[in-house]
Amino acid sequence: MTSSSAAVAARPGPDPAVIIEVVHVTKSFVSPDGSPLPVLDDISLDIREGEIVALLGRSGSGKSTLLRCIAGLIAPTSGEVRYRGNVLNGANPGVAMVFQSFALLPWLTVRQNVELGLEARGVGPAERRQRAERAIDTIGLDGFESAYPKELSGGMRQRVGFARALVVEPDALLMDEPFSALDVLTAQNLRAELLRLWREKDFPTKAMLIVTHNIEEAVILADRIFVLGANPGRIRTEINCPFPQPRDRHDEQFQALVDQIYGLMTGRDTRPPAHIWTVATPGEGSPTDTPLPAASVGGMSGLLEILVGHGGREDLPQLAHELTFEVDDLLPLVDAAQLLGLAEVTDADLNILDDGRVFVAADILESKRIFARRARERAPLVRAICRALEATSNGTLGEGFFLDLLRRGFSEDEARQQARIAVDWGRYGELFDFDANTGQFTLEPAASEDGHANVGAEARAG
Repeated sequence: MTSSSAAVAARPGPDPAVIIEVVHVTKSFVSPDGSPLPVLDDISLDIREGEIVALLGRSGSGKSTLLRCIAGLIAPTSGEVRYRGNVLNGANPGVAMVFQSFALLPWLTVRQNVELGLEARGVGPAERRQRAERAIDTIGLDGFESAYPKELSGGMRQRVGFARALVVEPDALLMDEPFSALDVLTAQNLRAELLRLWREKDFPTKAMLIVTHNIEEAVILADRIFVLGANPGRIRTEINCPFPQPRDRHDEQFQALVDQIYGLMTGRDTRPPAHIWTVATPGEGSPTDTPLPAASVGGMSGLLEILVGHGGREDLPQLAHELTFEVDDLLPLVDAAQLLGLAEVTDADLNILDDGRVFVAADILESKRIFARRARERAPLVRAICRALEATSNGTLGEGFFLDLLRRGFSEDEARQQARIAVDWGRYGELFDFDANTGQFTLEPAASEDGHANVGAEARAG
């Protein structure tokens, strides 16, 4: 890390209890065609002494990008990040980070990995060793000082990551999905251990900021939760968690807050009357403002079948718990069902609609017909591909045409993912096919080889 004088520019400071301020931060990257790709939009928040703050959002909400702006690892396109009232112009001198991937150097021992931050700050060998061993003891790894990362379990490796961050005694500890690579029990144990340490007077940091997509994790840990929307990331709401620690996830108030947040995260940016969250209606939206959810048709169908088995309505947190899914696993399936008009989310309840019941009850051919018609009407990218292919003389277009359009609103990886999902949906509905060898999309013919009208043709005719 750079020194404090190199990392910040002098500026009159706010209340000294505020450690970090994010002021109207917007961040865009440059897409391959040179156009801006917005990731964060007008983010403002603060982190104060004595609190744990959670950034909660789904994939595409820019959580990790915002965390890196706060750490000073990347600069905002506009707006500013302040540490103790001073505007960052380099690495933030008052923070340390814990990563999802552990990020340990495999050729160094536990103690040597923990010493890295101190060595970078010019701390002498004797003091480095003493402070590292104290941090290792604090995090519960005493006796493993000379072990190498390959000898440790995932939970123990992440403890090393925490020790390495805490040994520099940062003002604020930044954590990027620190428990998501661990099994459920290990993650639960490490979260509880972190909270126990946080309550001790000599805990070597004054505030913590955690990025997560796990709603229960955010409610268990945080004093305040910022819920982010996606594409681009913007703050949808700030939620205070008034419950005392330790928190009981079975408590009614706890579950009510989890339900409330599920309702926020399964909705869109506009909340209409009656508190029903909706997706784009037929004829609305574009492929970039209404992306295809990362869900297979089979996965969505399975969710609807389970929902019918639950009487057609189920509390989303309870359903996720029963299916042992994380929120990022379940919500794309929910999004797909909503996008196609087969189910809807009211607050935190998932309700199957009449058309969803028909879809579940139908035989395979009829369910494909329903899907093809719905996808063409309600999924903007599927509709755009069908219309583009129909406008050509031979019903064929190269994937480069669609990727170029998608890159205007998505990163390269996201554009290709959207194209892959569209191919899966188009094939299932027999709307169009894709040849991976030639990179060509092809409109399905009006009749199959046995002379019967195919599903895609009927969807287009309908």
